[in-house]
This record gives sequence, structure tokens and C-alpha cells, in this order.
Amino acid sequence: MAHTFRQCSLALIFIIMWLLIKAKIDECKRGDVTVKPSRVILLGSTVNISCSLKPRQGCLPYSSRNKLILYKFDRKINFHHGHSLNAQVTGLPLGTTLFVCKLACIKSDEIQICGAEILVGVAPEQPQNLSCIQKGEQGTVACTWERGQDTHLYTEYTLQLSGPKNLTWQKQCKDHYCDYLDFGINLTPESPESNFTAKVTAVNSLGSSSSFPSTFTFLDIVRPLPPWDIRIKFQKTSSVSRCTLYWRDEGLVLLNRLRYRPSNSRHWNMVNVTEAKGRHDLLDLKPFTEYEFQISSKLHLYKGSWSDWSETLRAQTPEEEPTGMLDVWYMKRHIDYSRQRISLFWKNLSVSEARGKILHYQVTLQELTGGKVMTQNITGHTSWTTVISRTGNWAVAVSAANSKGSSLPTRINIMNLCEAGLLAPRQVSANSESMGNILVTWQPPRKDLSAVQEYVVEWRQLHPGDDTQIPLNWLRSPPYNVSALISENIKPYTCYEIRVYALSEDQGGCSSILGNSKHKAPLSGPHINAITEEKGSILISWNSIPVQEQMGCLLHYRIYWKERDSNSQPQLCEIPYRVSQNSHPINSLQPRVTYVLWMTALTAAGESSQGNEREFCLQGEDTAALGQAPDRLAHA
Repeated sequence: MAHTFRQCSLALIFIIMWLLIKAKIDECKRGDVTVKPSRVILLGSTVNISCSLKPRQGCLPYSSRNKLILYKFDRKINFHHGHSLNAQVTGLPLGTTLFVCKLACIKSDEIQICGAEILVGVAPEQPQNLSCIQKGEQGTVACTWERGQDTHLYTEYTLQLSGPKNLTWQKQCKDHYCDYLDFGINLTPESPESNFTAKVTAVNSLGSSSSFPSTFTFLDIVRPLPPWDIRIKFQKTSSVSRCTLYWRDEGLVLLNRLRYRPSNSRHWNMVNVTEAKGRHDLLDLKPFTEYEFQISSKLHLYKGSWSDWSETLRAQTPEEEPTGMLDVWYMKRHIDYSRQRISLFWKNLSVSEARGKILHYQVTLQELTGGKVMTQNITGHTSWTTVISRTGNWAVAVSAANSKGSSLPTRINIMNLCEAGLLAPRQVSANSESMGNILVTWQPPRKDLSAVQEYVVEWRQLHPGDDTQIPLNWLRSPPYNVSALISENIKPYTCYEIRVYALSEDQGGCSSILGNSKHKAPLSGPHINAITEEKGSILISWNSIPVQEQMGCLLHYRIYWKERDSNSQPQLCEIPYRVSQNSHPINSLQPRVTYVLWMTALTAAGESSQGNEREFCLQGEDTAALGQAPDRLAHA
């Protein structure tokens, strides 16, 4: 089978060579093209191109009518009548240029006589920056260099390495883009200080050039393989900040450098160690943090190069007991004469404080007078609500727990946060700073300023009715500050109820204001749902505008009315907005006149479109009735 395959291969090669020879014979059977001084020339050189016909290959029957034309690619550059043509050509570009000689006879197509390719290039420049490397103790020596500018010609590179005892190795590359060769030999550490010399020579038909020799030793060029089999072990009997990193290295490695960082950080911590023998202790890792580790190696303190960095090891440090204390706030609501609802809120510990996954929170409620713990509760949420008596002095403690333990409890005494009027901050204002920020400012309370231990700024989305389910936000400010920029959970076109508390050791005072970060006119007006007559006046009742259509904090309502079918301007009554208000009396209507009434709402940005229209006729003291005419759609 193998013999048959060789016979077929030889036959195929013979056929291909015969076709190439025949093509060459056919191509130039009518004449020849010669190029002097050479078909390979230096850039900027001049060449002479000659085209001549062979005997009896001209135009028949009148050879005197021969017209020879010289083409450069497909462009005519010269012609001559006769049996030969000579042309001098200059300014040829780098690379290959094709010239073709053709014969033109009367009333016939041009006939190709012969052609020639002229190669224009430059002599090779001296190779620069020759450097050699052996990757790993068992690797092979490979060298790289800079070729310089492209010669545009076939160029051969020869790399030679000379060593002790007149040993010589040589490798060739027959590609003019060549800038790398591997000798395929391995230098061994038996004589680590023995010198080796490498040199590369470039040769083409226009000249040659050799690099400066590069001399080196085994220790200079051997780059260790990156460390492998990296592992980490955390000490179980001590703090997580102590751990040991293990790895494997090649046998001659003397130095290692380690780098490590939290996975979400760009900054590396770097450690250099000597004769580590595949292990090193790290002492400053944070608990419950994913780290990245990499190691590099080197054979000698001063010689050679560092290995590539190892593959990255990712590992998470174990948990530790939480540190820090929870930021706890609360809200009181009276239920009846004897009971009150206490809602506690707290913020998550930071990652550095939690030092693990928080599993639950422990809440302890205590009545201080009797000193007895009344309630203990475990919750996974960041809020807790309970009902307690309105009498007695109450305190709570809240702590966070992970798998290793609990944080120190935050203890607060439950008091009436707005009870002390003299502690209430003055001149509270809320101004929009940007799309997601509100600047709250205030003046200190009238009471002795030294009594104020801190301010607390609290905000939540304004929501008429039960607001116990609306998320509460707060921040603390030292007593010397009289402003705070709030940005957490602030959305545009949303109204927030903002309270500023001044807290002393056992008392609190508060002031409140409404604010928004961005506003525009409401999208709709209030919907009038009823009009009733009461002793010569009417009482208008309405439904609140949906929160998502208020587009900021409402400032006023306007009630409009005019006589039905009248073209006169309507009268109006403007009412300051209050959250709980949904009715208002009007006493200026005439009896037995039918009126059309509607309402609008205003923010600082403008007035809404009108709400629905209602008709009503005041009957007088004898009759109290709802408007008899049906509602009509509001006009745009």
C-alpha cells in the first residue's frame, strides 16, 4: 500500500513539473525578455528591459509591420516597430512589478511574447535586541530579535549559538518575516556560570547583516515555569487573619513573589520571599472575603527573570464574630389610651463589620422600672414591631448574629421623640439639589445647645392613610451640624415627609416638612365624590390624587365654581394642602342657582388639569340634597 502511494506521488510530481515547463515554453515561444543588471534590484535603481522576437515569429507576411509594446502590469509604457524593443525603467516601488511584452499586428489581437517580474527591495538591516530564553529547567532555548524594516525580498535568517568546549548549534529560517527560532536544545544547570553566545545573521540577494552577539549563562536565560498546585489553609485555632499558602515549584527556584487582593479590588498586595520551599504565612486577610492569589518564581537573586504569574487561586476566608453595632431607630404610634405600637428599624452592618453572613437579629424589649425582660425575639428582617403599654419606661437592645457569634447590642431607651417643644429644631427647609438629592437645613432649638447630643434626619415617602408599611430612612448628624444631604431611596417626582429630631439624653424635639428632589405640575386634579348642603352652605368631599400622579409635594387645592351655562370667569377658593384633608365648605353660593364645580391641585411647578365636574343647586334651608345632575367629564 505504501509502495503504491509513493508511485502515485512521484507520478503526480512529474505531471506538475511537465505542465510548468510547457507553460514556460508556451509563454515565451515567440520571443524573449531580458532584464539588466538583474531581476532583483535595490530600491531606487534603474533597469533596462529588452524584448526581442525569435525568427519567423513576427507579423506575417510582412514582418516590417511588427509593433512591440511593453506593458507595466496592464499599462502601456513603451512601443517600437521592428524585431526588438529596449526601455529604461526607473522609480520602481518596493515589491514585485510585472512587465509583459506583446506583439501587435494589423487587424489582429495583441499576442503575448514574454514577460518578466522585477523584485525591488533592500538589504537586511542589522537585527536588534537579540534575546534568548529557556522556559523551565526542562525547556529548550529559543531566541527572538527585531528584524528592522521589511526587505520585500526572500531573506534567510541564521541563528547560531556557541558554548563551552567549542560546541555550536545552528538553526535557519527561510521566511523574511522571521524573528523567532527555537534551537530545540536544553541547557542544564551542571555549569550554571558557563557562557553561551548567540548571534543572528540575515542574508538576501542584496546583502547581509549580523546582530551584535548576545552572551549569557544558564541562570540568565532560564525562566522558571509558573508555580502550580496552589492551595491555602486557614488556621482553625486562631484568627482568620492568619493562613498558609502552599504551592509547588521547580527544584532550583530560590525566590518567590506573592500577590493577593480581594476579588473586588484592583490593588494588589505584594510579598517577596526567599527560600520559601513552597509555603508562606499571610497575616492580614479580612474575614468572609473572597481573595485572589498568584505566585511567581525566580532562580537567582540578581540574575535571570521572573516566571509568568501562576494561575489564579480564588478562596474565601472563613467568618468571624461581627464587630461594630447596629444603627437602630424607632417610631411610636398610639393605639388607644393604654397601648402603643413600637416599630424598630435598623441598618445592615457593613461587610467589614458583619464579617460573615448575618443569619438573624436578636431583639430584647425590657421594662426598666421592674428590670424584667418582657420580650425576646429572633428575626431575619431589619425591622420589628410590637405593642406595649403606654405606661412605664421601656428600652430595647438589638444585635446581629452570624455563624461565629453576635455583635455587641445597640441599646436605646424608648421615649417620646417630639415631646420637648424647646428642643424642636427651627426653620426647617428642604430644597432640591439634584435629581436624587434633597438638602435639609435647620436652625438649632431654643433650648441650651449643650443639651443636644445629636440630630436625626428621618424621611419616608408621603402616603396618605396607614404608613406603617412605607420604608423608613434616616441618618445621624453631630450637634454642630445644621444641614444634611439626603439621597438614599430618593426618587424624582415623589413627595417625602421629612422630620428633623434633636435628641438629648432623655428628651427629644422634632420639626417636619415636605420635600421633593424634582417636581412638576400634577397629572390630574382631585375627584369630587360628594356635595352636601348644610345650613345654607355646601360641603365638598373629594378623593385624593393617586400618589403616582401628584408629581411632587402638593401645596394647595383649588375649588372652582360658576353658574351653569355662564361665560363668566369662575370663582375659586384656595386651600392649603394637608395630608388628611378631603373635604371643605363653601358658603358663597346663591340658592336655587345651578352651579358647576371642579377642583385642581398645585405643586411648586404649577397647576394640574381640572378634575371631574359636578353640578349642584343650593335649595335653601328647607331642603338639603345632593346635586341632581350627573357628573360630567372634566374638560382638558
